[in-house]
Amino acid sequence: MNHTLNITTHTSSLSSFPASRWKRLPDVQVLELSIALLVFVVIHSVRQRKRKGLPVWPFVGMLPSLLLALRVDIYEWISQILCKQNGTFVFEGPWFTNLNCIVTSDLRNLEHLLKTRFQAYPKGPYFRHALHDLLGSGIFNADDDIWQKQRKTASIEFHSYKFRNMTTSSLLELVHRRLLHVLQEYVDQSTEIDLQDVLLRLTFANEVIRTRKKEVLLQSDDDTTQRSDLLTIFMGLKDEQGQPFSDKFLRDICMNFILAGRDTSSVALSWFFRLLDRNPTVEEKILSEICRIVKEREDEGKNGNLMFKPAEVKKMEYLHAALSESLRPYPSVPVDHKEVVEDDIFPDGTVLKKGTKVVYAIYAMGRMEAIWGKDCREFRPERWLRDRRFMSESAYKFTAFNGGPRLCLGKDFAYYQMKFVAASILYRYKVVVVDNHPVEPKLALTMYMKHGLKVKLCKRSECDLMMNLNIKY
Repeated sequence: MNHTLNITTHTSSLSSFPASRWKRLPDVQVLELSIALLVFVVIHSVRQRKRKGLPVWPFVGMLPSLLLALRVDIYEWISQILCKQNGTFVFEGPWFTNLNCIVTSDLRNLEHLLKTRFQAYPKGPYFRHALHDLLGSGIFNADDDIWQKQRKTASIEFHSYKFRNMTTSSLLELVHRRLLHVLQEYVDQSTEIDLQDVLLRLTFANEVIRTRKKEVLLQSDDDTTQRSDLLTIFMGLKDEQGQPFSDKFLRDICMNFILAGRDTSSVALSWFFRLLDRNPTVEEKILSEICRIVKEREDEGKNGNLMFKPAEVKKMEYLHAALSESLRPYPSVPVDHKEVVEDDIFPDGTVLKKGTKVVYAIYAMGRMEAIWGKDCREFRPERWLRDRRFMSESAYKFTAFNGGPRLCLGKDFAYYQMKFVAASILYRYKVVVVDNHPVEPKLALTMYMKHGLKVKLCKRSECDLMMNLNIKY
């Protein structure tokens, strides 16, 4: 009787339970399952950070991390990942896209792709198309025959006495008739100056090509005043159909060499002066070397109008070391890229399939203890000196000028140019970076300073220079 009553009471209780609450139970379960699944995905994705360097999310891969990095210093972000991943990591892009690539700063891998297996790692169609609007078919964006022809022609010209003499004379005129006059104007006005902007201030336009063509047509074969420059040389060559190169192709060639010869050196000098501002002891040692070289002169030019001679620039070993030490953490080209055309394996064991894009992070290499030691983030030019003489490093350890068959043709002149400009400025002025001026790299092919380099120039006196003579380095 009691048992029957209990059943009846229980049934009555169940029947009084609102039907709407029964309907909501499946929704609650779906929500709980969704939350559980989301937590699982997050934990699983984040756990992959340790093994792969970054979280890998469903559908979007590592893209969220990349987008966040674009808001900060992406080069430093890449460096930190590579240091944790022993020099190489695989970037996984969104599903069903072609954004996957191998990022490496392992010097063994660089020697492999830049020299040992050079033919298997061209620039490739992906990057060539992406940069075509800027670089066109110029030497830095070309592969195969187009690249080889430009490389061979430029190599012959770069090593000719006439070309070296012309470039040295042009540099002398540029520095003493333009650069130093501009700097002195700012000193006289006691105003700040964007040093990067001044160093980059060279002009070039398509009109130059048309003007040069007219000059060539008016020259006779026995004209001893004919110009010796790359534009004139390429204007005299023919394409595969035996026709003169188009103005566009000539523009591509010139644009590539301008970016290589002007922008890279100017940007390198900007970072160099910023580092000197933060390391006054290095600046004193450079001045000591310059002053000793000037003191050896027996003739003219120990005053403010001094013009350094090629032989004197060559003697500036410590300055050479300081410029190299600046390029080590701040290479003018922070990253470069390749595309493998056949299956391959890197020396570190990384497997690459045909069509894989490869990015080698030159910026990160200068910040890796495995390559440069525990003091890799210190500015120490002495690491480049042996018995006070500059000693170069392997092109696959110090890749600021690339390596292998694509080693920079203008490397020697670039050093000469930077040494000449730096010495000419330092001998006359102390360069002081404006307080609280933000300095960070710009995301670009060349590592410009995003906000320029605002500085004040202080004229050096004869007494200031003499004080540096006894400083040892």
